[in-house]
Amino acid sequence: MPVSLPSPAAVISALPRALSLAAAAVAAATTSLLLISAVVSRSHHVASSSSSPPPSSSASTTAALAPAPAPDPEHHHPPPPPVPPCPPNATHLVPCHELPSGERHCPPRPPPPPLHPPKEPPPHPPHPPPPPPHCRVPPPPMYRPPPPWPVRRERARYANVELPLLPAAKVAAGQGPARGRGEWLVFPKGVRNYVEQLERVVPLRGGVVRTALDVGCGVASFGDYLLNYGILTMSIAPRNIHGVQVQLALERGLPAMIGVLGAHRLPYPSRSFDMVHCANCLVPWAAHDGLYMLEIDRLLQPGGFWVFSKPPISWKSSYNVSNQAVKDMQDRQLAMDDMANKLRWTKLTGKSTIAIWRKPPNHLHCDQEEKLLGSPSFCTGDDPDSAWYVNISMCITCLPRAELVNGCAGGAVEKWPKRLHAVPPRIVRGEMKWLSIQTYKHDSLIWERRVNFYVTYLKYLSNGTYRNVMDMNAGFGGFAAAMSKYPVWVMNVVPANITNNTLGIIYERGLIGTYIDWCEAFSTYPRTYDLIHANGIFSSHIHKCGIIDILVEMDRILRPGGAAIVRDRADVVLKVKKDADRLGWHSRIVDTENGALDLEKLLIVEKSLPLPGS
Repeated sequence: MPVSLPSPAAVISALPRALSLAAAAVAAATTSLLLISAVVSRSHHVASSSSSPPPSSSASTTAALAPAPAPDPEHHHPPPPPVPPCPPNATHLVPCHELPSGERHCPPRPPPPPLHPPKEPPPHPPHPPPPPPHCRVPPPPMYRPPPPWPVRRERARYANVELPLLPAAKVAAGQGPARGRGEWLVFPKGVRNYVEQLERVVPLRGGVVRTALDVGCGVASFGDYLLNYGILTMSIAPRNIHGVQVQLALERGLPAMIGVLGAHRLPYPSRSFDMVHCANCLVPWAAHDGLYMLEIDRLLQPGGFWVFSKPPISWKSSYNVSNQAVKDMQDRQLAMDDMANKLRWTKLTGKSTIAIWRKPPNHLHCDQEEKLLGSPSFCTGDDPDSAWYVNISMCITCLPRAELVNGCAGGAVEKWPKRLHAVPPRIVRGEMKWLSIQTYKHDSLIWERRVNFYVTYLKYLSNGTYRNVMDMNAGFGGFAAAMSKYPVWVMNVVPANITNNTLGIIYERGLIGTYIDWCEAFSTYPRTYDLIHANGIFSSHIHKCGIIDILVEMDRILRPGGAAIVRDRADVVLKVKKDADRLGWHSRIVDTENGALDLEKLLIVEKSLPLPGS
């Protein structure tokens, strides 16, 4: 049966109505956004408004409004209670890193309850495990905020940190990595000669080396001194009897996080660091068929440097050890040299107590590379950037294809500081097929504008009050790049298991960061960050874990007197504000740099947990 089509005249006559409906829809959306902005604006002034009646000019408007409906008792829910403080013994609580286990382990968190639970319960309700109790980690009784940068670089308050590592007698005697001086721990510059010795072999100046990893970092004295060379160091140490080292490093304003070499990869992408350093870090490098050296090889940039010092290097030196200990050190050094040869590393020096190897700039073509006798094979079908609860692979991470024999695999990065604003090689070479150069450059411009707007609220950004900064959803590192003009460093966090992994781009910019699942705790001590930036993290995790779960973790790692900026959709920010009030945060919702019609809003948090007695 033939189908009759409407005549052109009928179609044309219907157009005005269709256009008017579309315009009405746009107007409705704009009206809703304006209402949200009005609520935000009104909340700013409600505290200062008086109880006197409004002027007569608006009385007719008030009278014309319909009376508010009476609350429905069936749907009325009391506001959630404030989050209570944790017990006093939880002052230095570090979830996911409880002793004695050195490696990270978090028990699975139950999923959040449905947004609209059914009115009638099922006949046989399930019994999921109860959610973990929420509480706010209290500061120590004598806690005080650290001094501004760079003063905090030289000293830390004794009362702010957990100190079984540095007994008072040893601190007073000047033993160990810190000296006691009243209420302060003072950190001497004890690595100058060591770094100058290293500089004779490794090009520390000139921007060739920018990102470094210090395994078993102590109090980050090595990373502290490398700042003089423009080198940004990620310092890691396990949480054991020496775990407070990480807490001291962060208290000093130096990049650090809890980390340990174990069965899992370290939470960084491949080709992250220009240099990896270990000074007496007690890692059995040659054990397990060179498992840990395979991981270091994955993390090193093409042509990167691995620096190892103290025994077993130069085991013939006059160490006060037995003959058996000397024999053990000799065997360990030979095993390390053998594994380095299998990895195709070139040994640059092994004199004194320092050994330095260099990773090759390329593997030519891994499928054509001649396999050395007894060496591990190259990895196949393995994502080298995947590093969240991923086991270390017993194979050599294959570098990207290089066209020239002496060429740098994956493309050479620019020297620092040009590296910060140059297009990363992973984008230029098309490794990120979903990302264009134009999109990347546009993102950098957007974040430059946003950070310039944030500064209107962060009045202490320029004077060193904020030093340790975290970007919870770092993207391409645009926020950190725009913050580089201030005396801060930024921990760029890329949520784990996302489709578009951008952490490799961030490292190629000369910045540092890590992976994390924000339904778990971050690998740090409480009160270690001065400023937290959360862009879109709540809208992306709202169906994975509760808003309050993430806020409680933010509260744990944000120091008293710190600040936070939450950027998200307007409806999400309103929900975050309600839970932030449960934490006692002083916060307010404001418009973004794009004004009232922007679909996003900002939650400005001006301080976290109040100081004791305040």
